[in-house]
Order: sequence, then structure tokens, then C-alpha cells
Amino acid sequence: MCKKICRFTVFGFFLFCGAALWAITDQELLARVDSLVSYYDTDFSAEYTIVQEKPGQNRSTTVAGIFRRDSSETYVIVIMQPLISKGQGYLKQGKTLWFYDPQSRRFNTTSSSERFQNTNARNSDFTRSTLAQDYKVTAGENATLGRYKCRLLSLEALTNEVTYPKMKVWISEDGLLRKSEDYSLSGQLLRTSAIPDYHQIGRRFVPKQILFVETLRGANINGKFENEKTQITIAKPSFNKVADSTFSKTFLEAVNR
Repeated sequence: MCKKICRFTVFGFFLFCGAALWAITDQELLARVDSLVSYYDTDFSAEYTIVQEKPGQNRSTTVAGIFRRDSSETYVIVIMQPLISKGQGYLKQGKTLWFYDPQSRRFNTTSSSERFQNTNARNSDFTRSTLAQDYKVTAGENATLGRYKCRLLSLEALTNEVTYPKMKVWISEDGLLRKSEDYSLSGQLLRTSAIPDYHQIGRRFVPKQILFVETLRGANINGKFENEKTQITIAKPSFNKVADSTFSKTFLEAVNR
């Protein structure tokens, strides 16, 4: 009897959470998405394995260490593999993003919208989530995505500083982003992203994997068009404090000594 009561209580809790989530406005729902995967009260670090698939070519794998401090809108990325790229790094401070090349020992500014290491991921995919700040909701409807009941939102950018001017996002009942479609200003679908599962660490969430499928990039293989794909696997997530010195040009230079 006790087990039945416990199961009913848990079921009722999630039912209540789902009902409460849909009771908020769509713009508030975007803010909810941001809050679950942005960490303003702590630092974040993890190891990202990025596998790029270009049809007709061998897979390429990049392994990077990621360090984020969302409270100051900064991150550092250090490339660990492959050997040819080892020591390359990125430093984001506010709206400025630098790329460090250990061969030339030079820092060059780059854009958040640029491709990350020539993959289908963009530099903007590695920072905190700011959907509610960057976009307004133009339409919303209930939808089903696999096993998830979702809220499907159409978004338009509020600023020209975002990577994509239009998006569609699928948000599950727990407030997590499960799928997104990125569009050009004219409405051309450019990229699809999927996040099937998350690490849950306390009240924080970290994607386990992210799959990017490029709509317009690929090759015809045996008479069939195959899209370029990039899969990111996130391991060793940590919310321990990162040394202040990590978020600096000096740190990236020191990594290569």
C-alpha cells in the first residue's frame, strides 16, 4: 500500500509540474529554459567530444575542455585533440571572442556565429542560454516529439547579434529544450539540433549529447543527398569553482608552454 501511495504521489507531483509549466506564458517558458542550463551562481566545466561527419569523408574527432562563468558572460575552450589542433583556444569575454593559435602565438577576434573548428556547431553553442533575452515568441502550440509532450514555439530575433534570426524550439514539460530548428531571415531551414537527454546534477541540467544536422551542407552519395552532422558528447560535468586566472589570454598561452 505504501509503495502505491508513493508512486501516486510522484505521479501527481510531475502532473502538477507539467500543468504549472503550461500555465505560464510562452515568453516565460523561454526564460525557464534559459534558467535550467545557465549557471549564474557557479562556474561550470566539462569535457566535450565533438564528432564531425561529412558524407564521403572520414569522421573527425575534436576533444575540448570547456570552462564557463555565466555570471560574467565568459568562457574558455582549450582544444586537446587532434594533435594538429592541440593548444588552440577560445576566450569569450562579454561580446568579444578571441581565437588563439599556438603556432603563431597570436590572438585574433572571431564571431560567435562562426563555425567551431569547421564543424556544424557554432561558437555560440558553447555559451549560456539567452533565448528569452534574444528572441520574441511569434507563435506557440502544443506538440508531440517522440515520447515527449512539448510546447512548440516560433521565435524571431530581437537583435542582429544572434547566430540565427529565426528559430523553432520544442520544449518538454520539464522545461528542457529537446529540439530546435534554425532559420535564415527568409525562412530557409539551415540547421536542426536535438538534445535527447540531460545530466541532472542537483537542480542543474547539462546536455548529455547534442546532435546538429546541417540542412544545406552535405554530398550526394550513391544518388542520395546526405547531410553533414556533428555530435557533441558532454562528459565530466563539474560545478566546482574555476580559478579566476583561467579566464584570461595568459592561461591560453601558458597551456602551450
